[in-house]
Amino acid sequence: MFILSVRLRGGGVSVVWRVAGKKQKSGEKECQETPHHVMVRSGSGLAFSLPEGFGTMCWIMRMELVKTFRFEAAHWLPTFAEGHKCRRMHGHSFEVDVAVSGSVDPERGYLIDYGDISAAWAPLDAKLDHRLLNEIEGLENPTSEMLAVWIWERLKPLLPMLEAITVHETCTSSCVYRG
Repeated sequence: MFILSVRLRGGGVSVVWRVAGKKQKSGEKECQETPHHVMVRSGSGLAFSLPEGFGTMCWIMRMELVKTFRFEAAHWLPTFAEGHKCRRMHGHSFEVDVAVSGSVDPERGYLIDYGDISAAWAPLDAKLDHRLLNEIEGLENPTSEMLAVWIWERLKPLLPMLEAITVHETCTSSCVYRG
């Protein structure tokens, strides 16, 4: 097995590959440094040629996709002090960003179908939209933090590439949970 590490050289587009591996046969090189050129695609990945004998082309493109969902719900926060405005029942137009990340399949050209993210979200939307969050099992104290964790725990088994859940409680306040 070979290990490939990339080192970009100041501002240019050349890299040095350090290709290391166990000796398979007597006389094979254990380590080799070879300069190559790299092409950056929209800042999101690298396409490069490997040294002779190590294959023809390798494509690395790590992406993060975000699908946004909205729901309306009421809640009150029982751990806040008496008299605090959040202790009273109130509502929000919540916005939730579901972020997945991984390497793009070079043959398909995409990471995941946005429809798969929507399908995973649909059962949660049915439980959350136009509801009193405090009445939902596991959300008895429905802070943004607890809501983000609650959503993560239900989506992660369906979306193994889940990277983050962002709960926007208002247009200026949000919580990000990364598992």
